[in-house]
Amino acid sequence: MALRHRSKSDPGLNMSSMTDIVFLLLLFFMISSTLVHPNALRLLLPQSNSQISDKPVTSVSITADRNFYLETVPVSIGQLEYLLQQKMKGENDPTIALHVDRSVPMEDVVKVMNIAKDNGYKLVLATQPIKKEQ
Repeated sequence: MALRHRSKSDPGLNMSSMTDIVFLLLLFFMISSTLVHPNALRLLLPQSNSQISDKPVTSVSITADRNFYLETVPVSIGQLEYLLQQKMKGENDPTIALHVDRSVPMEDVVKVMNIAKDNGYKLVLATQPIKKEQ
């Protein structure tokens, strides 16, 4: 009895491992793309020991007791957007300097940032100079 042993190679490729890799890459890129957010607010955060090139047209200040000031005039948050629109009318590069006390809650800062974003104003966050140790 003569049994023949066939050593026939399969010309096809097993693609199951390749599809697993493609699926994992697709999953990775989908998850990582949701973590990347474009800057919704145009903030110019200057170095505290150098000058900035943008000269602010006006300034908004928020004190520790959560009072809002447009330059030196006290305003409410409801009036702030209208007054800024009046102040920025006709400006080519409207820029606002934002002065905020350290103890002010972030929600108040975000309100001013949203007003600037909605109206297309640049916002410069004012900082204190770094004290050099001697």
